[in-house]
Amino acid sequence: MALALVALALAPARPARAHDSPYSALSLERRVDGLAIGITMHPVDAASVLATPEPDSLLDSLRYAREAPRLAAELVRRSSLIADGVALKPVYREGRVKPDRSGVTLSLFAPWSRVPGRLEVHALFVPEDPQHETFLEVRDGAEVIRQEVLSARRSTVEVFGAGGSGLAAVIGVFVPAGIHHIFTGPDHMLFVVGLLLLGGSLFHLLKIVTGFTLAHSITLALAALGIVNLSPRIIEPLIALSIVLVGIENLRAVMAARAAAPAAKPRVDRRAGIAFAFGFIHGFGFASVLRETGLPREALAASLFSFNLGVELGQACIVLAVVPLLALMRSRAPRVAPAFAAVGSWIVIAAGSYWLVQRVLARG
Repeated sequence: MALALVALALAPARPARAHDSPYSALSLERRVDGLAIGITMHPVDAASVLATPEPDSLLDSLRYAREAPRLAAELVRRSSLIADGVALKPVYREGRVKPDRSGVTLSLFAPWSRVPGRLEVHALFVPEDPQHETFLEVRDGAEVIRQEVLSARRSTVEVFGAGGSGLAAVIGVFVPAGIHHIFTGPDHMLFVVGLLLLGGSLFHLLKIVTGFTLAHSITLALAALGIVNLSPRIIEPLIALSIVLVGIENLRAVMAARAAAPAAKPRVDRRAGIAFAFGFIHGFGFASVLRETGLPREALAASLFSFNLGVELGQACIVLAVVPLLALMRSRAPRVAPAFAAVGSWIVIAAGSYWLVQRVLARG
């Protein structure tokens, strides 16, 4: 064994044919006349794309000069750049071997007629390797405005521009995302409906909804910006608990109203306090969705505002649909209204309890 180890140590080193950390780098520079594109690849990855059995052969400048246009064409086929809905057409300019021979580079250019408000970048350069990562950097001149890591799990990002076109693009993406989340999130919808079941004056209902909005807007911003982070394993059960508690509060109010004497003082309505207190919890839930959508660093304030606006629009649609129906019932069938509120509250409690048990058990 000792002789074998000595022989191995004295044997000439062979060039590596594999690499532990596959990588590529994609650099995009926004210019007035178009997009300057730079791509850097490890020779093993470049050889994989070109189906070349000898990666080290690409480190020969003359050989790579012949292969670079074909590599560029293949990488363009495996990626896409869409500016304001229009696909860009990158044109090959040159290819070089890095001076330290650690990789190869490509230079391309994609012209456009004006700087877009929204640039969608998709790149999956080595799809046959699920571990491959592409480091993306987007610049506006010398200023770096975005850095991301593209992989098989997330191969597409959106980059927003400045000015009116960029703001319009942000609104066009994040307002619908907020609306979509409300209407595909039954827990948030049920919490809002539960707050409305007992009815009340328009002013009072607006106060309840406004308290909920104010509270979740605060925690949405804090969580989305990474200032405060709470685990979904804590937040999701608490959201379910909030639904149960609003249903219980409704039942308490209905039973108190039935038992009260005609001349008794009006009951204390606790819905505004419940809405405000649990609004903070729901805000963390909204933030988890926003983080999955991707918060653009170059448009933090605009994307946060737009997503929150979408949430409020979705919430307003629920209020406008439910409140008139409840008001009509109270005016046409005042004796039925309390029973309807009680039945609706039991449904709210049942759904919230189911989600609470489900989410608590899921923690294991």
